[in-house]
Amino acid sequence: MASMPRLVLEAIEPVVDGGAFAAKRVVGEDVTVTATLFGDGHEQLAAELLWRAGDGDEWQRVAMEQLPNDRWRARFPLTRLGRHQFVVEGWLDRWGGFRRDFRKKVVAEVAQPVDHAEGRAIVAEAIARMTGDVRKQLAGLLPRLESASEADSVTLLLSDELAQLMATADDRPFRIVSAPALVDAERVEARFSSWYEIFPRSITEDKARHGTFADVIGILPHVRDMGFDTLYFPPIHPIGTANRKGPNNTLTPGPDDVGSPYAIGSPDGGHDALHPELGSFDDFRRLVAAAHEHGLEIALDFAIQCSPDHPWLKEHPGWFAWRPDGSMKYAENPPKKYQDIVNVDFYAPDAIPGLWNALRDVILLWVAEGVKTFRVDNPHTKTLPFWEWMIGEVRSLHPEVIFLSEAFTRPTMMYRLAKVGFSQSYTYFTWRDHKAELTEYIEELTTTAPKEFYRPHFFVNTPDINPHFLQTGGRPAHRIRAVLAATLSGLWGVYSGFELCDAAPLGPGKEEYLDSEKYEIRPYQARRTGDIVDDITLLNHLRRAHPALQTHLNTRFYATDSDQIIWYGKPAVGDGALAEMIMVMVNMDPHNAHGCTYEVPLWQFGLPDHGTIAVEDLAKGNSFQLHGKAQTIHLTPDEPYRIWRFSLPKDAS
Repeated sequence: MASMPRLVLEAIEPVVDGGAFAAKRVVGEDVTVTATLFGDGHEQLAAELLWRAGDGDEWQRVAMEQLPNDRWRARFPLTRLGRHQFVVEGWLDRWGGFRRDFRKKVVAEVAQPVDHAEGRAIVAEAIARMTGDVRKQLAGLLPRLESASEADSVTLLLSDELAQLMATADDRPFRIVSAPALVDAERVEARFSSWYEIFPRSITEDKARHGTFADVIGILPHVRDMGFDTLYFPPIHPIGTANRKGPNNTLTPGPDDVGSPYAIGSPDGGHDALHPELGSFDDFRRLVAAAHEHGLEIALDFAIQCSPDHPWLKEHPGWFAWRPDGSMKYAENPPKKYQDIVNVDFYAPDAIPGLWNALRDVILLWVAEGVKTFRVDNPHTKTLPFWEWMIGEVRSLHPEVIFLSEAFTRPTMMYRLAKVGFSQSYTYFTWRDHKAELTEYIEELTTTAPKEFYRPHFFVNTPDINPHFLQTGGRPAHRIRAVLAATLSGLWGVYSGFELCDAAPLGPGKEEYLDSEKYEIRPYQARRTGDIVDDITLLNHLRRAHPALQTHLNTRFYATDSDQIIWYGKPAVGDGALAEMIMVMVNMDPHNAHGCTYEVPLWQFGLPDHGTIAVEDLAKGNSFQLHGKAQTIHLTPDEPYRIWRFSLPKDAS
């Protein structure tokens, strides 16, 4: 029984599922670790934070500071990409406890000779167990303590010199160590990036002419000037002809119909090949190089699905599940059907390790071609062990690689995919149109367990999702969703056409685009009368200029008396103090004007309710001051948002 731990070490953060998965951070950040450490009685405790890179052997250490209510805190820096480990170590600090209590007795003038003797005894015990220079220094101090006057004894026993020596000599009685926890340090773009999605074959002025990689190079300046940093392509591989889809997902294609790029594979190759009409590998390399020159990186779709024409069906039939009649079931997600697609079977007789290795090698091939970011199609319909293994394999070789999970499914699965390795995740943002539900969702992501491992990527639309809010709200709806996505999260994305306010639905009640680009070429337009390109350009500029807009974790909601007007702030901290707050207000109703009384968070700056805050309107460029906590405003559909920068007035004391 005496061997049971005397001290209690618990509630360590950040820890994901008891250390089974890594908390997510980016290189350059400090990881703040907190823990609860306590024991019986009034004994003094001490704690250290230990950390090392995942492939390192030597632990680095830093003392933890004690906070109220038995909490302890320390930080460690992330200076390199990849996995890191940390542990918390606590122990009974005998010398620290003696020093604390002895000082109190001295101050109260109640110290007795036996108290001095107790200190000398602890020093003698340290000498007995130590060797080397520390033993020599302590052994030199002990005679001085034994012969010192009472005043000199006090000075020596409370000296920093002796405290440092005793800390080195500490045998750490009742030592307790936490289980190792993991932190994954990724590059900054895993947390902060702005995506723009195009179909390369649509980069053409004539629907009868297939766009090419060379054509894409021509629009790179426009994408750059809108402020995006990631240009994302749906699959660019050969497209099968078996069961090829025609316009609007029909089963009656014409001879010139291009089919869906998600029906991957033809006699021209599979996931490791390029659709011939887009260009060659040399053409693709020129595109990647040109994108880098414009400050853009290329992201590719990784869709684990095959056309019936995919070479793997002939070369590796054991990677698929076959029906008794020799046929194969096509993919479906009721009520949607994908007759042009068949799926691999991760646990088919010949799939392990052949299929798993082949899929990993597909990623490694494109990494070698300069692609460092992958959007993964429907990962929740594939096995979790594969993702954990494959992402681990790739990032052990290339820790800079980023994976985005496109999983619109149950929260449990979405969160688990993030835990097993996905850097970013699509979210429910697309369907959170109302103030209360959006507020609740953001608070879940910022204040509960997902804050440590789930990075929300706020796409405003996708080729598969044309939300009813956009279909019915016109230009105001597009501006509303753009400002919400771009200011709430460090990650946001736009599928081309959104900036032009394209929103024609396939039909009543359908969340799909009419004449979907998934099934046909739609010639690209850069601008159009009534577009919101200027809004998007402004938003991306502000995101780069203000670090407060580069994460979702600092979002704080403030009060308004309207259920249509959302009001939130993003504080930026500099030198340990609040430097500024980016404040965003949005009328979430694209059809009607709304006014409200709202609270100015003066208390965040240490100001009284009647105080004054300096305001810079980041959208309009003017400046003014607000006096007092309660203010009123009126927002119309034509001007549905405000983006302000709050700071202390220059003449504030």
